[in-house]
Amino acid sequence: MTPSLPPSEETSRLRQEVIDWFVHRRRADWSARDERIFQDWIAADPKHADAYRQWESRWRAFDAIGPETVAAWREGFTGNGTAAPTRRGFLKPALALAAAGVVAGGSYLGWSHLQAQPVFVQAFATQRGQQLEVPLTDGTVLRLDTATRLEVRYFRQRREVQLIDGQAVFAVQSDAQRPFDVLAGPLQVRVVGTRFAVRYTPAIAGAEGARVSVEQGRVRVAQMDRAADGRWVGPAPDTVPPDAVFLTAGQQVHSDAEGVLAAVSAVSGDGIAPWREHRLSFIDAPLARALAELERYGSTGLVVRDPAVAALRLTGTFDPRDARTLRRVLPSALPVRLKGDGPVAEIVAAP
Repeated sequence: MTPSLPPSEETSRLRQEVIDWFVHRRRADWSARDERIFQDWIAADPKHADAYRQWESRWRAFDAIGPETVAAWREGFTGNGTAAPTRRGFLKPALALAAAGVVAGGSYLGWSHLQAQPVFVQAFATQRGQQLEVPLTDGTVLRLDTATRLEVRYFRQRREVQLIDGQAVFAVQSDAQRPFDVLAGPLQVRVVGTRFAVRYTPAIAGAEGARVSVEQGRVRVAQMDRAADGRWVGPAPDTVPPDAVFLTAGQQVHSDAEGVLAAVSAVSGDGIAPWREHRLSFIDAPLARALAELERYGSTGLVVRDPAVAALRLTGTFDPRDARTLRRVLPSALPVRLKGDGPVAEIVAAP
């Protein structure tokens, strides 16, 4: 059989550019500016658009291949257990991938590289005072509280949500083949199918850590490590960290800003997410922190400047939408009074 000639330098360069664009466009941080640059690249040469369409077609063909076949390829690439695959182990998967269009011009896009690319990426956010219910493609449903930002990434073998700020309830569709991870600051929460709530509000003083509360099922909570660039890095997919904590229905745990876990405790009688019913409960909470929490839902029209007043402990349940009632009951709950009758009043110590 006559061997095929190596691709030209121009063809190799174009193929690499197409792969780079394809991978980058599937990332969560793809911006409108990135899209404009990409469209300029498409318009610069008709070959660019043709090559990109061909690659998209090849990717769709790869997605259509059954998991049993893909598993056989992985076994083939392992060969006889050594780092280098055997000729027989390589030939079968390489030919199959070539039929799908993934092998082109003699180069092979590695299995690990393909697995590392998400098949679904989307960001969700709520405004101040807004709540949002989000159904995902696998049947999982997210309920986002006010001022919450998160990003969803689904891969072929796992599902991942990064909670950037705020809190959400997760009703996860069971899928033993694809575990579900929630990354919240320094914590990783792993589940298969359950309903739980995660909170991460690093901007609120005294509440910079994360909290996990379980309503149904079982979750694993583990501390992540900081990489050299400051990012949080979770444990390897198939490992169980030695300090991991397992929570069942009715249990919760919280961490400090570095992910150090406190003792497991019982979920309060209000449930894992009373904010779903527009209730915020505080038990012996510093007044400053309670106000910061209420401000996430809307303006209270209240400020506190005296550190001693800010440190007073507040216990009670409030509707964050009802600032008028808050103003009325606060002086009866604490030794304070409101100074000023305008849109903004200062909380000061009672005489």
